[in-house]
Amino acid sequence: MSNTRHTKVLIIGSGPAGYTAGVYASRAMLNPILVQGIEPGGQLTTTTEVENWPGDSEVQGPDLMIRMQDHAKAMGTEIIGDIITNLDVSERPFKAQSDSGTLYNCDAVILATGARAKWLGIDSEEKFKGFGVSACATCDGFFYRGQEIVVVGGGNTAVEEALFLTNFASKVTLIHRRDELRAEKILIDRLMKNEKIMPLWFHEIDEVYGTDMPLGVEGVKVKHTKTGEITDVPCKGVFVAIGHAPANELVKDVLETHMGGYVVTQPDSTATSIAGVFAAGDLTDHKYRQAVTSAGMGCMAALEAERFLAGQD
Repeated sequence: MSNTRHTKVLIIGSGPAGYTAGVYASRAMLNPILVQGIEPGGQLTTTTEVENWPGDSEVQGPDLMIRMQDHAKAMGTEIIGDIITNLDVSERPFKAQSDSGTLYNCDAVILATGARAKWLGIDSEEKFKGFGVSACATCDGFFYRGQEIVVVGGGNTAVEEALFLTNFASKVTLIHRRDELRAEKILIDRLMKNEKIMPLWFHEIDEVYGTDMPLGVEGVKVKHTKTGEITDVPCKGVFVAIGHAPANELVKDVLETHMGGYVVTQPDSTATSIAGVFAAGDLTDHKYRQAVTSAGMGCMAALEAERFLAGQD
């Protein structure tokens, strides 16, 4: 038998946006419930050093998220380790069905589901996922001590992962479709000075190959983006770091979206196309995608939810 619970504000997601929304909603005496989702703490739990969080010149991503979680809990947010599988916002109170069977009724909902890693989309990548192909250097880098590995991408994530992986790998080949990185200049400078990293410009992965018994990566075949020439790059691990896509599965068919699925919010607001539904963090942000901006939006969403509920009363 399913359990039904009611809350004034339901927060879905547990990254900087979700936890900050919990802090502010708790301070407004709204007694929020926060359902953490499939990845408690969000993307920062898969990073290492965070150097741009105000007040910390350097902090480990997982440690920062534990602190945020503890803060929200201390303020009064009820934090539940569960996954929302269906959200009905056709009428109030809104209804959110969880994987555990609990049905949440809420007067307002704050969506903070964040974003997830993008993949290359080739068959051989799918075959070796978890067996040499990964999207999380901090999760899996340890397994490649003394090995040659490949990182795919040209933004901050790719450069950060390449730098981190030099702690374990004997050589890191950074494969990028262009000859110019989109990362911050300080990160590019560090990468170019690191003797373990070899950029491979104007290339993309055509195939990941390896053994079947046991399943494991032995290398990649890369194609030159201008000439089409195929080259073999031996490696034991492939780390895909080509960006993220918004985790919009709950609302992609009911809320207005743009820019590849990011939820649209009103100007200078977290209000969505449905009254009482607010969205914050990487679910809405296709431009900045920073922890500090996500936290700011979480604050905005809680304050706007409070005003919305006051207006309803």
